Amino acid sequence: MKQIKPMTFVKRLAILCQILCIVLVASPVSAADNLLIISIDGLRWQEVFRGYHATLLAQPQFAGQQDEIAAAFDGKSPNAKREKLMPFLWGQVVKEGVLIGNRDNQSAMDVSNSWWFSYPGYNELLTGKADAKIDSNKPVANPNISILEWLNNQESFKNKVAAFGSWDVFPAILNKQRSQLPINAGFMSADWNNLSAKATWLNALQKDIPSPWHNVRLDAFTVGFTQEYVKAKQPNVIYLALGETDDFAHDGDYPAYLRSAHKSDVFIARLWHMLQSMPHYKNNTNLLITVDHGRGDSNETWQHHASPKATQGYLRNLAKHKNGIEGSNQVWAAAMGPDVKTYGEIGDGHTYQLNQIAATALKLLEQKPQDYAKVNGQPIGKALPIFNQ
Repeated sequence: MKQIKPMTFVKRLAILCQILCIVLVASPVSAADNLLIISIDGLRWQEVFRGYHATLLAQPQFAGQQDEIAAAFDGKSPNAKREKLMPFLWGQVVKEGVLIGNRDNQSAMDVSNSWWFSYPGYNELLTGKADAKIDSNKPVANPNISILEWLNNQESFKNKVAAFGSWDVFPAILNKQRSQLPINAGFMSADWNNLSAKATWLNALQKDIPSPWHNVRLDAFTVGFTQEYVKAKQPNVIYLALGETDDFAHDGDYPAYLRSAHKSDVFIARLWHMLQSMPHYKNNTNLLITVDHGRGDSNETWQHHASPKATQGYLRNLAKHKNGIEGSNQVWAAAMGPDVKTYGEIGDGHTYQLNQIAATALKLLEQKPQDYAKVNGQPIGKALPIFNQ
């Protein structure tokens, strides 16, 4: 009988390594525990991917500001211009994550709702489904349950979800009365327990500094309240809705719109870096950025956004645009974090939809979108390794 030689240490180690590799490959990828969702109201894909529009800035009413804007955001190419306008998006997010919606690069993303303005867009973004009955921006309590409300009703996320917005319609969009979500929006003061000195100061300062608009506060306050709440409560799911870009655009103030787009990028970077400085969030947080609608794609229509259905109804002040405001259904999205592959700019020729954001958010939190709703938009799977199991 032939004697079997005992295995050497090196062979044993090699076999052990092979087994370990098989186990690691077969094991599911763990999602980060936290998610930050940010929307920037009505920020066009054109500025995000091309930088500022020179012929739009060249209009006579902006003559006194053209040199200032050019000094801040000009560049030798569209890529250089966009990097100056949104340095965090292009300097970190796109290098570590994914960016969708550059129609110059065979990438597109659209809203699926039939209205192309804010409340319908936010409903779609936060529920994963367009609702034709949501046909105005009136602060009517949303009959639909958002993913934020649904998550807050799950045992693992109970009291760990919070929302902040500059627009005062968000308590209706998120149905604050029914959802019981912590929401700070519009001109609300911070009202959680044990306010920090800074939160108390922001409450007073908000009353002393007038907003240019009656129903939208300056984004600096929204971001400030978000930061103070996060420090105090450390929620797992944070929704931040910035609003200035849309309102400056409606005012026809292109320089202010550009400054606000840049400031939005600065605010996102500030919040992200703060999270990375906190043990609860560091390397344990995914980021989703998107918008609720696009804007007109010409110098004459960039201020506006509305579908053909909307211009003949709710937004009848735009009735002369019988085909709607072309381009205002076009949106974009970005993602970054431990569970997001580094694809950079997607250029796959596929058209994604805003209704996919909700399911994508749930997948990033290791929740099954079908448990929330079976008929909503499907997750954006290509860019996220947890979807490739």
